[in-house]
Amino acid sequence: MAYTILTADDEAEIRDILHLYLEQAGFNVIEAENGVEALNILANNHVDLVLLDIMMPGMDGYRTLKKIRETSNIPVIIISAKTGDSDKILGLDIGSDDYITKPFQPMEAVARVKSNLRRFYSLGAQVQETAKETLKVRDLELDVDTCTLTKGEEDIPLTGVEFKVMKLFMENPRKVFTKQQIYEAGWDDDFYVSDNNIMVCISKLRGKLSDDPNEYIKTIRGLGYRLQ
Repeated sequence: MAYTILTADDEAEIRDILHLYLEQAGFNVIEAENGVEALNILANNHVDLVLLDIMMPGMDGYRTLKKIRETSNIPVIIISAKTGDSDKILGLDIGSDDYITKPFQPMEAVARVKSNLRRFYSLGAQVQETAKETLKVRDLELDVDTCTLTKGEEDIPLTGVEFKVMKLFMENPRKVFTKQQIYEAGWDDDFYVSDNNIMVCISKLRGKLSDDPNEYIKTIRGLGYRLQ
């Protein structure tokens, strides 16, 4: 069964290029011209991954992504002409799984789509088949079968990457993990010199777990991070 990709961009030329290359790679493609149309499509169709532009009229990509994350952890890749580190960090911080800058090579976009689909669906299904028990550390419980985290009676929503990082930590409490180990576990990819993704992910997890950033995940200077 082919995956369905939603491309949301106000530039018809960009949508046409993505549609052509994604279809050639075996994907079903649905197009949206803006954020409002993208949300309507998501509400009425099965979509496996979203390619989302930031600068769109009406509802921009940031607001669209926030709306998506209210109800879904579907993989979202931002494609944007905004190239600054602050823009990339903001996109990751509000819930995107990847970030591609314009202009881009269409084959790179297809490769990123395949990588995120494999990471989210294929590897996730593999985990569900093998994992049987709930991981418990202090008042945290991680159900690996359903990919859900609870703190006491409170449900803590996680993205796919955050789940994999928490699983790594909770399987090995008090063990120090380097940035490379965290990146390779969470992103299922080779480590890059830039560690913005890791910093954002750890910051978001800390904010979800406690008002005190060091209560659960502690920075070990010069080494990495560990779960207290």
